[in-house]
Amino acid sequence: MIHRTLEDTIAPLLGTQKAIIVMGARQVGKSTLLKTMFSQRDDVLWMNGDDPDIQQLFTQMTSTRIRAILGTKRILLIDEAQRIPDIGLRMKLVTDQVKDVQVIATGSSSFELANKVNEPLTGRKREFRMFPLSFSEMVNHTGLLDELRLLPHRMVYGYYPEVVCSPGNERIVLKELTNSYLYRDILSLDGIGKPDKLARLLQALALQIGNQVSYNEVGQIVGLDPKTVERYVDILEKSYIIFRLGSFSRNLRNELKSSRKIYFWDLGIRNAVIGNLSQVENRTDTGALWENFCIAERMKLLSYRGSFAQTWFWRTQQQKEIDYLEEEDGMLRAVEFKWNDRKANTKVPTAFATAYPNAQFQVVTPHSIDDFIL
Repeated sequence: MIHRTLEDTIAPLLGTQKAIIVMGARQVGKSTLLKTMFSQRDDVLWMNGDDPDIQQLFTQMTSTRIRAILGTKRILLIDEAQRIPDIGLRMKLVTDQVKDVQVIATGSSSFELANKVNEPLTGRKREFRMFPLSFSEMVNHTGLLDELRLLPHRMVYGYYPEVVCSPGNERIVLKELTNSYLYRDILSLDGIGKPDKLARLLQALALQIGNQVSYNEVGQIVGLDPKTVERYVDILEKSYIIFRLGSFSRNLRNELKSSRKIYFWDLGIRNAVIGNLSQVENRTDTGALWENFCIAERMKLLSYRGSFAQTWFWRTQQQKEIDYLEEEDGMLRAVEFKWNDRKANTKVPTAFATAYPNAQFQVVTPHSIDDFIL
C-alpha cells in the first residue's frame, strides 16, 4: 500500500469538531485513503453521494434523524458529497447538533462542492486537495534511486494510482480513465453547452503546455469565443485536470502583465488526450513534458505542506523568460527546467538578475530534481 501524505495531515484533526473535506479528481485515491485510515474501526458510517437513496436521505435530514441513523457511530464518511443537494447545510447540521461525531466528506469537483459548503461551513471545516500520486510519495514507497530511474516512464504515463499499480497495462488504464472520468464526468457538467468543443479545447491546451496561452487564439482553433474558452478553462481547473500560472510583473515596463500558461496535473492524462504515449526519447515535446512534470510536482508539494507561496512564470516582450517563479516569506525563487543535464549551467537572464538582484536562481535537471520536489 502506497502511503499518502494527506493521511499524516488529517489524522491529528480527528475529533476537533471541524468537518474535514478532501477534494480531488476521481480515481486519485480519496476513498482508498479513507479506507486505509478507518477500515479497522467499527464506529464508522459510510455513505456514497452517488447513491439516489443517500441523496434522498439527506434531503429529509433532521438532527433527530441523523442521531438515530448514526447510533453508536462516531465518524460519518460521505463519498462524492457534491452529488447531495444542499450538502453544506446538511454537514453543518451534523457538525453543530451532533458534536461527538466527526464528519469527513470527499468530492471530485471543487466547482460543485466548494460552492455548496463554503458559506454554510464557514469556520467549521478544513479543506484539503488530493492529487494523483506524487514523486515524494513514490520515493517513500520505492526509494529515490528507483523513482529517478522511472522518470521517463512517469512523464509518459503519469501518476494515477491505478496506472502506477498496473505495470504493463498503463495504456488500457489511461484509456479507461480518460473515457470514464474526463468525458463522462467533466463533459456532463451543467453549463457545458458544447461538449465536443470542450474536448477539442482540452486537446488544444494539451498541445500548448509550456507555452503562453491566448484564449482568443485557442478559441479560433476550437470554434469558441474567448469568454467561453475562459469559462471552460475555469471548469477544467476546478475539476483538477489543469492548473494555470500567471505572469510575474513587478519592476520592468516590458514584463508581460496578463499572460498565462496552462499545465496538467497528470501527464498520463495529458498524453492520452492527444493520443501520444510514445517514449520520451522518441518525442519532440520532451522539454515541455519535463517542465510540466516539475511544476506539477512542486505544486503538489506546496499544497500538501500548506504553503502560502505564490507562483508565476516570467517573460519580457523581448522573449526573455524564466519557467517558474515562487515567492514565500519575502524570498523570490526563479527556476529553469532542463531535461538535458548538459544545460545545467544555464545562466539567469541579465534583465531579471538586474531587476531582482536578491532572487535565488536554480536550474532543475533529472539529476537535481530531488532538491526541488522533496
